[in-house]
Amino acid sequence: MRFFVLTKKKLLAFGCCVLVGALAVMIGFQGAGAILQTVASPRKSPIYSVQREDKVVSLTFDTAWGNGQTEDILNILEQYEVKSTFFVTGEWAQEYPEMVKAMSGQGHDVCNYSDTHPHMPQVGKEQQLAEITGCNEKIKEITGLSPILFRAPYGDYDNSVVEAANDLGMYCIQWNIDSYDWQDPSPENMKNRLSSQLKPGSIILLHNGAEATVQTLPAAIAAIQGEGYQIVPVSQLLL
Repeated sequence: MRFFVLTKKKLLAFGCCVLVGALAVMIGFQGAGAILQTVASPRKSPIYSVQREDKVVSLTFDTAWGNGQTEDILNILEQYEVKSTFFVTGEWAQEYPEMVKAMSGQGHDVCNYSDTHPHMPQVGKEQQLAEITGCNEKIKEITGLSPILFRAPYGDYDNSVVEAANDLGMYCIQWNIDSYDWQDPSPENMKNRLSSQLKPGSIILLHNGAEATVQTLPAAIAAIQGEGYQIVPVSQLLL
């Protein structure tokens, strides 16, 4: 018969094995917990388009740099009796208050594009709230209306950004059709890009500072309306 002699050396080795095993079990539970937490916390997304059965779409203009084409855009929209949505930064609104008044006065949505145009996920929650509230305050001071729609600069979102806007009672608005007007496409290419991707509830991205926007906007509006679509501000699209 063989006897197992438990020496101090063997006891120490046994204890180390037990400790390593316990740590492995703990890490396993923590890993499983992280997986469960990920499953339980899905990514929060902005609104890319709105599910609608009627043929309505929205034109949106990101407005943060310059003012060379804004008046022309407003004149075209007025000519075609179209109401749209302008996402303006607080800094832009402060620099061009008369233009913000003109947007609002013509019945367009004037909405929040942050105060200083940062990459929102790269700043903390406190700064995210400050960016949104700062822009809201500037727009309300000019128009008397507080925006309920927010678009993050660069279309850059994470859960914290969506939560910050929601905490302030606002909707995050993205787009499902990008005009790529900032790449200066030909009017024909830009018009075809917009009209070919249309569906009820579409949200179209344009910019106030692109030459191609002014050159193409009349033909684009005519093409959209020619397909039987009505163009409304995003606030109405959500209804």
